[in-house]
Amino acid sequence: MISIQTKRYSFNLKKNFPFEFKTLTQQFFRVKLYSSMATFNRTTLEEVLKKRFFYTPSFQIYGAVAGFYDYGPPGCALQANIIDLWRRHFILEEDMLEMDGSIMTPAEVLKTSGHVDKFTDWMVKDSLKTSDIYRADHLIKQELETRLEGDKQARAKLDGNVQSEKSKKKNDKSQMVKLEDSVKAEYEDIITRISNYNGVEIGEVIRKYNIKSPETGNDLTEPEEFNLMFESSIGPTGHQKGYLRPETAQGQFLNFKRFLEFNNDKMPFASASIGRSFRNEISPRSGLIRVREFTMAEIEHYVDPNNKTHSRFNEVKDIKLRLVPRSVQSEGKMDPIEMAIGEAVEKKIVDNETLGYFLARTYLFLTKLGIKPDRLRFRQHMPNEMAHYACDCWDADIHNSYGWIECVGCADRSAYDLTVHSNRTKEKLVVRENLAEPMIYDKTVLEINKKVFGPKLRQNSKTVEDYLTSLNEEQLEALKKALEDGNGTTKVPGTDGNQYEITSEYLTIKRQTFTEHVREYTPNVIEPSFGIGRILYSLIEHVYWTRKDDEQRSVLSFPPRVAPFKCLLVPLSNNPAFTDLVDELAKRIRKLSIAIKVDDSSNSIGRRYARNDELGTPFAITIDFQSVNDRTITLRERDSTKQIRENIDTILQVLKDLLEESTTWEKVMETYPTFTQQELD
Repeated sequence: MISIQTKRYSFNLKKNFPFEFKTLTQQFFRVKLYSSMATFNRTTLEEVLKKRFFYTPSFQIYGAVAGFYDYGPPGCALQANIIDLWRRHFILEEDMLEMDGSIMTPAEVLKTSGHVDKFTDWMVKDSLKTSDIYRADHLIKQELETRLEGDKQARAKLDGNVQSEKSKKKNDKSQMVKLEDSVKAEYEDIITRISNYNGVEIGEVIRKYNIKSPETGNDLTEPEEFNLMFESSIGPTGHQKGYLRPETAQGQFLNFKRFLEFNNDKMPFASASIGRSFRNEISPRSGLIRVREFTMAEIEHYVDPNNKTHSRFNEVKDIKLRLVPRSVQSEGKMDPIEMAIGEAVEKKIVDNETLGYFLARTYLFLTKLGIKPDRLRFRQHMPNEMAHYACDCWDADIHNSYGWIECVGCADRSAYDLTVHSNRTKEKLVVRENLAEPMIYDKTVLEINKKVFGPKLRQNSKTVEDYLTSLNEEQLEALKKALEDGNGTTKVPGTDGNQYEITSEYLTIKRQTFTEHVREYTPNVIEPSFGIGRILYSLIEHVYWTRKDDEQRSVLSFPPRVAPFKCLLVPLSNNPAFTDLVDELAKRIRKLSIAIKVDDSSNSIGRRYARNDELGTPFAITIDFQSVNDRTITLRERDSTKQIRENIDTILQVLKDLLEESTTWEKVMETYPTFTQQELD
């Protein structure tokens, strides 16, 4: 049986769709489905994860709270191994400076960074039930996907094909509606672009396509912004407002001067941080994909804005990535273009070498983890979804049963973060570089006449001065022209938002020549940001499969480097004759720093193997009565189930070599004879 399960539909391909499988995958998913997904069943996988305690909803015996999860022993180990590989791949190989910052952040910091005002999603409510609240873009996407599925069912019925079980259910008549081609195209276009819509556009879509509350069929309220940060207070008085951090980046920016000093004032360099972040999602869903508390791993690479080359770019320039640039998306398509990152940078599809370098390094990290390359793409942000200060931004999207999921964001954030924090605190977050030749240049500058400015504006002088000193050269020239056009008088906003009248008597704006022997600049920041939970779940789906001879036997084929347990130590039975040898081997293996699991339960050897295949344990050492007599043991490989039998020292050395990746199982099988033994249930 071949079956497919998506987040809304599950059906049997052979029974319900007699036409070619390739055609189905192209039409139903609008993206290529991969062979590993053909037999994938999320319900079965979730049962395995629950049974083996990879993770579980938090506070479950109290009814649970959406968006929070607890990791069990294998989940903890898997996450720790992913983080360890991330740290080795980036922090150690790139000589980054790691820090661990506070998760509680004063409101003033996040006000300056823009999170208080702009870190929002759009939500709508059931107009007659205040308890039903939805994230607007997700609700629209879900509804339009349902209608498109109904169109497919209707067309399949007209073509003489049997509709799916989903469309046979009662109260599912909406699934069987044939759409006009133009309407279908509109739906597909909206689904592609919905994450970039503003509140007005979302409201128009809801009204135009008559989208209702999915629970009651009632009308929906107008979209309203909801800030995603968890608000708190600092100290016993409650007067100092704070938030649980929505990202780890701000702590790194605030410590820039210390990083630079620690790095002996050398540029470029990178800081990194791994830790918990919090986002008060409107409607958490899809397991670990959208949660309210999660682990992030973020890099802030500081670079000269006039030189964004990377010293190691030649090492990665020939790596081919599956790119979805803006030019493709603007045509309403999402088909990746395979291209070497060097070519993408040369053609300015990717803005600069440093950004391209990190895209390639991200690809190498994810594929090293076990993410399938043909289910990984890099999508460029469209102009309307990118922050105004960003030069370029790409997402590493991983395909799983929930669709294409953004798991890594890689952005050139320009000098925005360091600039706004510097302006707010008056602390210079800059790099000073001695010049071989002095630099002579003209610059428009502002001089405030303090003798007039203060007495005239009185208590408002500070708010107006803060505004004026924040202006760049272009803005100063515009202010100068406004004063000239207004006969020496104009109005300017203060930082409090009010308008104030100023005159030419208050200030002077002029061009001035400067000679500098030291260049001072604010670095630009290239930021790769990794969502560890999303990567973890996607990896689980990518390595999950079932044995051909028994679909009930699930396997998680984690690469040994990230597998929660590296080796199973299993005696043939719980006979006391095996106890001493099991204890001896367990101590020796643990001294090699190898994570093992001893299973001396009364279950059959086959069931114990199967149980640890579900944990993703790549190797198993078995002790039997022959082991007690001649000290030979067997080593079993998880995926092939093949075994070798050698003396203890040889097996332990082979195991060590396999885990250190100095050999492979294929080479082991060429070196040692296969040991044949039937695995009993």
